[in-house]
Amino acid sequence: MTLIAFNSPAANGRYATKSSWVRRGPVHLGTTRRRQGRILTGAGLALLPWLGYLAGTLPPAEAAAWVVLDALEAAALLAAGTRLLRADPRHRAPAAAAAVLLLADACIDLATAAPGAEFATAVAMAVAAELPLAALCAALAARPARATRSTDTGAGSGSGWGGGWDAGTRTRSGSGSGSGT
Repeated sequence: MTLIAFNSPAANGRYATKSSWVRRGPVHLGTTRRRQGRILTGAGLALLPWLGYLAGTLPPAEAAAWVVLDALEAAALLAAGTRLLRADPRHRAPAAAAAVLLLADACIDLATAAPGAEFATAVAMAVAAELPLAALCAALAARPARATRSTDTGAGSGSGWGGGWDAGTRTRSGSGSGSGT
């Protein structure tokens, strides 16, 4: 189910293949995009040892819920970060999922923390890690796609208008009638 959500077909009804979304030659990322991809990937990798700590220190009933939530966060962060580093336009779905999961994690942490040191730790983790990462992921998910021309404008492109919809964007490529939006 998760693979379907993160790797859903593009607007033309086809799944993106390596030849349809990988640019030929070196991929040039801006400094900001590279930094954002590294932050997301690093955060996803940092959650992996945290999963082991949670599984070993929490009671079994609580550990299952927290480990699953943090594992989903790690998977979404790693998917979004690595796709962003590869300049893959499909980084938006896992970034949106990570934003929602991180926000939910911060809210649940604050709601279930006992007064005192545990609550102070929950506030510190929410302010220093979870909420800034959620904001970054939400910004990445909401950013409009760059308009690029599709190389798949031949017959059978799926649109029926003589051109194809570009994977990851809402722009039409090719020639033909219609508004395209």
